[in-house]
Amino acid sequence: MAGGYDDRDGYIWMDGKLVPWRDANVHILTHAMHYASSVFEGERAYGGKIFKSREHSERLRYSGEQLDMPVPFTVDELEAAKYETMKANNLTDAYVRAVAWRGAGEDMGVSSKRNPVRVAIATWSWGNYYGDAKMKGAKLDISKWKRPSPETIPSKAKAAGLYMICTMSKHAAEAKGCSDALMMDYRGYVAEATGANVFFVKDGEVHTPDPDCFLNGLTRQTVIGILKDRQIKVHERHIMPEELEGFEQCWLTGTAAEVTPVGQIGDYNFEVGALTRDISDAYEKLVRS
Repeated sequence: MAGGYDDRDGYIWMDGKLVPWRDANVHILTHAMHYASSVFEGERAYGGKIFKSREHSERLRYSGEQLDMPVPFTVDELEAAKYETMKANNLTDAYVRAVAWRGAGEDMGVSSKRNPVRVAIATWSWGNYYGDAKMKGAKLDISKWKRPSPETIPSKAKAAGLYMICTMSKHAAEAKGCSDALMMDYRGYVAEATGANVFFVKDGEVHTPDPDCFLNGLTRQTVIGILKDRQIKVHERHIMPEELEGFEQCWLTGTAAEVTPVGQIGDYNFEVGALTRDISDAYEKLVRS
């Protein structure tokens, strides 16, 4: 599949039915476009099976609840729709994007209670999120933007509005020749990359930021389970930026990123070491099992 994402062959599931890809449109006064009333999920299918599909559907509904925007489809209905969309597009290995948003309706202001909540699911082929960094290690900038306090926004929701500073951070990183950016949280602790969680290795043990103000990714949780199955000590804790100098290895996790090694963050360099490779390989085997 090539070309702009608005001009492709195939089908997108919208509000209970499949529509031709190019006809999957919304009105310019859609509430989400003006006020960020949107939540989404990114998922991957391997060999016809969506990894942790049900957990993703459950999180979509949870995110909608957090934004006072109840998703009008059950988990079972969302599950059926995802597989229906993959089948319609003749895909078995695919990226799956489910999105729910406040549409156009009687309200066109901050309040949107009278506007319908709409849902769509698109599927397409998508390779490595970081390109060849998956093999040699990604290079990360350090963002000037910080993840916000959970007192300011529902940080446990996968909400579109939370990604605005991620987009700006990634644009700034790419302008410097980097793949992504590492973000700190509102207190100055290491948080995450723009669309992935981060792990560090030191003396055979793994350290990862406590997700108390950002998304505790499903891939993050899966990787922690892999590490614990291997009897590798995992420290979920607050990490100060100056600690980066003492870590030996680093990797990112996310549905799109999968497990991607990191070779550099700012002025700090990391080895793409044996543990990083082992966890990446173990994750690849698990999602295809």
